[in-house]
Amino acid sequence: MNLRHINRLFAAAALSLLAGCTGENKPAEQAGAVPAAAVSLNGAGASFPAPVYQSWTYTYSQARGPKVSYQSVGSGAGLNQIKEGTIDFAGSDNPLTTEQLTNAGLAQLPMLTGGVVVIVNLPGVADGQLRLSRENLADLFLGKITKWNDARIAAANPGLALPDLAVTVVHRADASGTSFIFTNYLTKISPEWKEKVGCGSSVKWPVGIGGQKNPGVCNSVAKVSGSIGYTEYTYAVEAKLAMAQLPSQKGTFLKPSIETFSACVANADWLGAPSFYLVLTDQPGDNSWPITGVTYILFRKDAAPEKKQALFQYLNWCLDEGPASARQLNYVPLPKNVAELIKKNVLK
Repeated sequence: MNLRHINRLFAAAALSLLAGCTGENKPAEQAGAVPAAAVSLNGAGASFPAPVYQSWTYTYSQARGPKVSYQSVGSGAGLNQIKEGTIDFAGSDNPLTTEQLTNAGLAQLPMLTGGVVVIVNLPGVADGQLRLSRENLADLFLGKITKWNDARIAAANPGLALPDLAVTVVHRADASGTSFIFTNYLTKISPEWKEKVGCGSSVKWPVGIGGQKNPGVCNSVAKVSGSIGYTEYTYAVEAKLAMAQLPSQKGTFLKPSIETFSACVANADWLGAPSFYLVLTDQPGDNSWPITGVTYILFRKDAAPEKKQALFQYLNWCLDEGPASARQLNYVPLPKNVAELIKKNVLK
């Protein structure tokens, strides 16, 4: 789906959603609800879920009245802004521990899940043709494999004509939740990566060039022949970039898809996660995509009552009305039992 047409798509959808919001279950009619347009909400952060968040904020603002906005600035920038209190909510793919949340006066809740994919620009290699083993993926980003026709990559891809091209690694230049998810996976599959680089939203990359946010990485990969990078699945689909197959925990090579992301989410221990802290990389299951991530909403516990009330109404709406549009944009909504748990225990 072309992201340039998201607003048009959801403008049409807003009419039907508006009808639903003015019926018996209209949240604005509940006791103590914030009057329409009385409070505006400003959010910023992760680019990973930005296509969904921007469609949700547009549709909600059109259908309900209160204006909600979301700017894609990266998880690191969003976290800094919510800590400073300059925005009303932040999006982040890098979950905080209970201790970190307490120290910052924040609360977090999961909103969506999706897949991080490996994208390549290799002449003659189509989408889904290239297979990258765990070792080869780590060695590419460590700079230990420098040519695409390296014997190690050829061994995993019999019959595939690999070009005699230098490898150019493209990574995020900004503090990024997508980088947190990707480097978390690399620490699990490569002892050398864990020791030398580690996991984080911003790391010292051994090799490569940087791009700003997910679109920046996609643009660089699209322009540089022989390049490899990582991004959220929707951005790769939009940019028409070739994606590599990766092995599941048991070694089955998988193509990224809603089905493989959903298989990973289904195996997650949501109810046993303190403060909903959950990382879904390298999960069990033959069909579980190995680099699946959870994206979170963060808000201040000491927010003004009217702001918190308006935010809770909006987030309840997202959990109730948002799953269909999330699926259209290639994301996996939260399981219904998890959404209900959040509504009852956080969004009271």
